[in-house]
Amino acid sequence: MAEQKATNIVWHPGDVSREDRKRILGHKGCTMWFTGLSGSGKSTVAVALEKALWDRGICSYILDGDNVRHGLNKDLGFSPEDRTENIRRIGEVSKLFTDAGVVNLTAFISPYRADRDAVREMNEKGDFIEIYIDCPLEVCESRDVKGLYAKAREGKIPEFTGISAPYEEPHNPEVTLKTGDNTLEESVAELIAYLESNGYIDKK
Repeated sequence: MAEQKATNIVWHPGDVSREDRKRILGHKGCTMWFTGLSGSGKSTVAVALEKALWDRGICSYILDGDNVRHGLNKDLGFSPEDRTENIRRIGEVSKLFTDAGVVNLTAFISPYRADRDAVREMNEKGDFIEIYIDCPLEVCESRDVKGLYAKAREGKIPEFTGISAPYEEPHNPEVTLKTGDNTLEESVAELIAYLESNGYIDKK
C-alpha cells in the first residue's frame, strides 16, 4: 500500500456522525465489492442492483472499473503494481462513500487477493461485502462483448486477467454468485436478500 508522504496533517472530524446519516437516509452505508473475471457479469449485476435499490429509496452508486480509469485512475495501466494502486485508490474512495451512508457497488476485476483483503482492512467490520462473481472462463470468453479476450489470445493485450495474468479467487466471500447458471434477476434477488437479512436495509 502507498507510503504516507504528506506531513503535518491532522484528521479533521465533522459534527455529523454515521448514525446521523443512517437516521436521515433510513439505511446503512456499505461497500459491495464485486470481483471476478472480465465478462463474468460484475457491471451487469451492479447496474441492475443499483436500480433495484434506488427504486426502494436506497441511496446507491456504482464505482465501475472502466469508468474510474477515465478519470481518477487514468494514470494507471495494468501492471501488477498499477493494479494494486488502482484498487488502493478505489478502496479509499469506497470507504468515503460508505461513511457518507451510500450503498456503493464497486465492479473491478481486482485479481489479487491481497489487494482485496487490504481494502477490507481499511473498513470497519461489516462495512465491506465481498461478492465473488463465479463464472467459468469459457462463459466469460463467449460473451466477450468488448472483444478483449480475442485480442488477448492474439497477444494484443498483455497482462490480461485469466489469459496472460492470474486471477486469485476469494477464499471466504460474503456472497458467491454463479452468473453462468443463474439469471440476472436471481442474482439481484440474492444480493437484496443478503442486505436485508444482515440489517443493511429494511425488509420490504
